[in-house]
Amino acid sequence: MDYTRERQEAIDAGERALLSLRETRSQLAGARSLGVWDILGGGSFVSLFKHMKIDRARQAIDRARYDLQRFSRELSDIRMDLDIDIGGFLTAFDLMDNFFADIMVQSRIADATRRIDDAIYEVEDCLRRI
Repeated sequence: MDYTRERQEAIDAGERALLSLRETRSQLAGARSLGVWDILGGGSFVSLFKHMKIDRARQAIDRARYDLQRFSRELSDIRMDLDIDIGGFLTAFDLMDNFFADIMVQSRIADATRRIDDAIYEVEDCLRRI
């Protein structure tokens, strides 16, 4: 086993995971901002754009989850471990468009953002240790 090559592959995978996580955080921030407008009565266009951002955030979370799994596999090659679960995201609950549903969605966005921020911290820490 070429340790230097395996180490570089782990670093590359970690940096890719970090990019995916940051993109996810950006999409969540956009959805959160639009969610605030939606709660304040932003109308159907704001709600539509919020749903588009939520869909993009879901896609970004899926990419981040894949990249984190790849990073974890690469870390195992150099005898390191990574255990991060960024969880799922929003459910069909947001299909109801009312004040209480909007508040619930905002709470889920905030929770997902905290998990993504924690994952970013963990990946950055792991990359420093490599």
